[in-house]
Amino acid sequence: TTRAHSDGICWVSVLSCLLLACSYVGSLYVWRSDLPRDHPAVIKRRFTSVLIVSAVSPAFVWAWKMYTGVMSGPSLLALMGIRFEGLIPAIILPLLLTMVLFVGPLIQLAMDCPWGFMDGIRVTFDPWFWALCLSDMRWLRNQVVAPLTEELVFRACMLPMLVPCTSPSTAIFTCPLFFGVAHFHHVIELLRFRQGTLSGIFLAAVFQFSYTAVFGAYTAFIFIRTGHLVGPVLCHSFCNHMGFPALGMALEHPHRLTVLSCYLLGVLLFLLLLFPLTDPIFYGLPTPVCTLASVPSSLCVS
Repeated sequence: TTRAHSDGICWVSVLSCLLLACSYVGSLYVWRSDLPRDHPAVIKRRFTSVLIVSAVSPAFVWAWKMYTGVMSGPSLLALMGIRFEGLIPAIILPLLLTMVLFVGPLIQLAMDCPWGFMDGIRVTFDPWFWALCLSDMRWLRNQVVAPLTEELVFRACMLPMLVPCTSPSTAIFTCPLFFGVAHFHHVIELLRFRQGTLSGIFLAAVFQFSYTAVFGAYTAFIFIRTGHLVGPVLCHSFCNHMGFPALGMALEHPHRLTVLSCYLLGVLLFLLLLFPLTDPIFYGLPTPVCTLASVPSSLCVS
């Protein structure tokens, strides 16, 4: 009976996640338009639909909790990573960890940038610069709306539903599959506007699925270890800003040895700091989502 009940919870969890992913992606296509995805009018309409789906998404978790009867001490918001305990470390440490991984690309950018350090500082604190960013629909999509809504739907809502029927470790690698598949919708637009050959579009889709799945596993790891939504959102925004590392340009860089050494250093430091900087002791033990685990997990302990 217990096994059947557990299997029942898993089916409900997987179907709920699938429905949530389909709702998110489907909301992008409720607006009929012949314009490309980067057109400001298209972006504004899609903002409306994804923000509605994101606002409704906690209801999926609440309905799942009521239907399955899964009991938890923490509140629904705490399970979704919206809480005050450990908030400051959750803002700083995961982002710092992600920046460490990007040491190579950051050094490469600094070398190629015509600005001096003080110029960069002045721009950072210039209100006109931020006003310009906030008026750019693509910037708002990539740096604010997409990170916030995707992490809310694909991490904060899905992980609490997946952890009870699998384990935190398995959920980390299951959750990104929904996230990766959700990004396949870009193929539709590439085909629709004939942006490339069929084989090129397919290879791009496979690469994007792989990249988003790996990235999704990383932010799921951060969510489970810290029990906060803010860390994954900031890391997502930072990675959207940086893009995939330009390894080809690094190999052809005039200071290739220095740049490649920084790439390697960043990866080694990232692996070294991955567990220490996400230690649950900084964020309040146990993290809320870990209280849903049916068996103890090493990911949930200090």
